Formats: sequence, structure tokens, C-alpha cells
Amino acid sequence: MTTLKGIAWNHTRGFVSVVACAQRFEELHPDVTIVWEKRSLQAFADASLAELSAAYDLIVMDHPHTALAATEGLLLPYEDWLSAEFLADQAANSVGGSHESYRFQNKQWTLATDAAAPIATWRPDLLEAHGLALPQTWEEVLDLAKHGFVTVSAFPIDMLMHGYTFCAAFGHAPFTGDCVAPDDVLAAALTELRKLVSLCDPACLERNPIRTAEWMSQTSDPRAAYCPFAYGYSNYSRPRYAPFPLKAGDLVTFNGRRLRSTLGGAGLAVSSKTKYPRACMDFAAFTAAPETQMGVYFQSGGQPGHRAAWIDDAVNEASNGFFRDTLQTLDESLLRPQFPGYMDFQDAATPIARSCGSGTIPPSDAAAEINRLYRNYLNAPQP
Repeated sequence: MTTLKGIAWNHTRGFVSVVACAQRFEELHPDVTIVWEKRSLQAFADASLAELSAAYDLIVMDHPHTALAATEGLLLPYEDWLSAEFLADQAANSVGGSHESYRFQNKQWTLATDAAAPIATWRPDLLEAHGLALPQTWEEVLDLAKHGFVTVSAFPIDMLMHGYTFCAAFGHAPFTGDCVAPDDVLAAALTELRKLVSLCDPACLERNPIRTAEWMSQTSDPRAAYCPFAYGYSNYSRPRYAPFPLKAGDLVTFNGRRLRSTLGGAGLAVSSKTKYPRACMDFAAFTAAPETQMGVYFQSGGQPGHRAAWIDDAVNEASNGFFRDTLQTLDESLLRPQFPGYMDFQDAATPIARSCGSGTIPPSDAAAEINRLYRNYLNAPQP
């Protein structure tokens, strides 16, 4: 008997989906048992992959860890175990840059089994009850916020991700040089975010995307009517998952162009220290396969990474059109850079973006410090 251990994150989307896939895989492979554990969303982002790869065979991870994991030899490259045809299908059916985000030094270190980016969500019942039109522009979002009908996911890490969005909105795609964006551009981006946060309940500064969706889908507070961007969770658009289902859609425009959010999502990686690489690779391929993604993975609460699921009629019918209605935003999303020190930069920059969003640091000071940190980590000696 082969027993594999896996680690995922503590939400229906991140945990129940892989447990269900493991159960089905065990039914098809009676000689394999897969035991999944879970960690919080924040621990999911912050955990040391060196420690996780020593303790687990299978790791659900997000893509900014890829460069460091590859450099330190923590994961097995999929090219050594799966067919070129399978990997070509994964690449051809990527949602946005999800598949590419897990490539480093011409190797595929993770399969993009989950795709996500900040999207717009709203409560159709609250918009209708208050006679409100769905905003189409950033100016309309701010006007709606002034009247008390907007919330936003302004948790520290989200503030930094939304900052990247507005750098692109001002015409400077982030990370094209030795800074996130020129100081004045990054300051302008943080100023736009501060405008919104200052018009929302301060509680939004404490809500990550899960808590934002949970609150919006359970309250009658008019501030839950609209959220312009938070990492999407299709669960809250499905019937009977929460008291008030959320409708999801693409981002609004800014100066005539649609805002571009920052790609998130998750992928399935195999530890280089596993004693059972073949079984791990077989399970990963099973989970990432289109039939599984459209089937047991989605049906058990997962948010697929394979494009076939995003355009599938049955998947969209079961999620109030979540996938089809947000696919353009995912396809247009920004990629974070791939270098070993990126996660250390992100950890250091996050509280600065948060302090700026809460009004305790001026945008110009925050931008200068974030860029100083970025240059330091970008130019740090490689491990």
C-alpha cells in the first residue's frame, strides 16, 4: 500500500476539491491512499516550501513560490514524468497565464489546477432593492461608494495586488524594470486605492477575499451591494452555498480601458523528497485532466484551472455563469515576476501597502519604500 500526504488550504474550494479527487483516485487505484491536511489562507501564502516539501508528498501552492522552489530543488519537474502531449494540452488550455506562471528555467514545476484573479462581485438583490445600476467605470464605483454601497477586499496582501492593477491602469505594466513602477506611477496607483478605501467601512481592511465573500453573501447591509475587486471564489455564486448568492463579472474600466487584476490561483506540485513520485504524478495528472476538472473537482467545490471547465455549459449553469462571465478578466490578468526573492519582497511590501491604504503613510513615501525593497530583493545574490 502506498500512502501519500498532501497539504492544501482551508476552504471548500482549496480542500474539499482535492479530497474528493483523492477519493475517486483511490477508487481507481486501490493500492494508493492519499491523506490531505489543510492550512489557513494566510499560511497558504506564507508557509515555507522547504518545510512543506520535507513533510508532504503533494503540495497545493501559489505561483510566486515557483522560482525559489525550483532554485532550491524542492519540487519535481513534470517534464520528467508526464507526457509532452499532456503538458501541451495544459498549456493550450491555460486560463490566462496560469500554466506559464508555474514555469521557471524552462521546466514545469506545478500544474495549474485552480485559477483565480480579482474580479467584480455584487448582490443583484441589493442593487435592485436600492434602484442601483451596475457600475461600468471606476468613477461610477467611487460614486457608488460615496453613497454607501461598496465594499472591497483591502487585506494587506490584497492592497499590494490591487496596487499592481492601478500601475497598469496608469499605463505602466508592473515589473518591467528594476522597480514595481516608477515612483510617481506607483504613488498614483496607491492614491486611487486610498480613495476607495476611505469611502468604505474600515472593516474592509481586515477582510481577505474569503471573509469579504462570506460577509457579502450573508448580510443585508447595503455596503455589500458591490465589490469592485477581490480574488474570486465561485462557491459564493453557486445555489445554496450561502444565503445570498453573489453574481460575478469582469472589472470596470479606468480612463476608457478595463482594469487588469493580478493573477492568483493555485497549483499542484510534487515534492522532490517523496518516496512515491510515480503515484504522485499520476494523481496530479488525474486532478488536472479536463474531465476531472469539469467533473468531480468542480462538483466538490473546486475552481478549475483547465479552460475546458471555464467554458463548459454545465459548470456555468451550476455557478450562475461565474466562469464565463469572468474569463476575460482572468485572461487579461497581470503576472507577478519570477525570481527567488520575490516572496520576501512581497512579505516586506505588504504592510507598507496596507498602511498607505489605511491612511497612515503618504502614497509617495509608500511608493518609494516599496520600490526600494523591490530593487533590494531583485538584486540580492541568488541562492
